[in-house]
Amino acid sequence: MNALLQDLLSHQFWADIELWNALGAHAPARDDKAIRDRLHHIHLVQRAFTWMVGDRTPQFSMTKPEDFPSFDALKTYGRETHDATRRVLESGVRDRLEERIAIPWFKDPPLTLTVGEALTQMAMHSQHHRGQNATRLRELGGVPPPIDLIVWYWKGRPAATW
Repeated sequence: MNALLQDLLSHQFWADIELWNALGAHAPARDDKAIRDRLHHIHLVQRAFTWMVGDRTPQFSMTKPEDFPSFDALKTYGRETHDATRRVLESGVRDRLEERIAIPWFKDPPLTLTVGEALTQMAMHSQHHRGQNATRLRELGGVPPPIDLIVWYWKGRPAATW
């Protein structure tokens, strides 16, 4: 796999968890609807892209934030999403980065991306929404962790651990 794409995906796992931990440590953030809705959205989209670059079985399953009655239930969903993404990455998708795939929710006109572009979109999309949640955490009186890619490099590319 392209080294930069591998870094973006490894950083995604680490940064997601760092922010989850900071949000979980601040009660107002744990209970904030905007944060919880975005956390769900981040992991739903990660699941969608994981499904798209994988073998697309079984059928993709949509979820809603309301399906997760607690912060911890939603965190489990995030952890399961990371596990599923890792499994797909380990399944040989790295050898298919130039293969073109259809992005099913773009209909008119249709959109195809390479597997590598789809994985890059997943990482960039997650980064965008992590930034929104970090801002919201600060608005609620919490302290967002430093989760920029450069910080991950500076810390020696730490492994993502829940």
